[in-house]
Amino acid sequence: MKELISIINGFQNLDSETEEAVKKYFVKEIFKKNELILKRGKTCKKIYFIKSGLVRRFSLENDIETTNWIYTDNQFFTSLSSFFEQKPSFEIFEACEETVVYSVSYDDELILLTYPLFSKFYIKMIRLFLSRLNEFHHIFRFMTAQEKYSFLITNFPEIIKKAKLMHVASLIGVSPETLSRIRASIN
Repeated sequence: MKELISIINGFQNLDSETEEAVKKYFVKEIFKKNELILKRGKTCKKIYFIKSGLVRRFSLENDIETTNWIYTDNQFFTSLSSFFEQKPSFEIFEACEETVVYSVSYDDELILLTYPLFSKFYIKMIRLFLSRLNEFHHIFRFMTAQEKYSFLITNFPEIIKKAKLMHVASLIGVSPETLSRIRASIN
């Protein structure tokens, strides 16, 4: 729990009452390797914070899996539209290794938002997340596959270290064989 509290305090210092509420409403869960955290068509009921592990967010189009992102330690994740609108998800979330998370349910998130310091943290986090997501999609879209791979090495080295080659290849939009050639040319 200390990792979660530390991340929150990095955005907004909490008082002891709010910190105790976070400890009360976030619960520890463990997912096994290859376990689905969220299935397509199911409504996402939680926001997760990864204490340790690796989670892949992907979609399925015409029976082809496309990796949309890979989350590592100390990152929050959820199916944004599914969670915030409480509607079925078009995404799938899978634990790629044993993954330990702290999760908060939709209902408990609403309770936590009544705490002013948690609410301030939440607004700061969402604003930063949306800003970085917007910037990422703008930049990443125009990169070559080699530039995308280099970007991941520089900015998200844990993805490169921990994720399967086929998932990284899907994330940057190439075949595993092409990614192998890119890796060889960089090394």
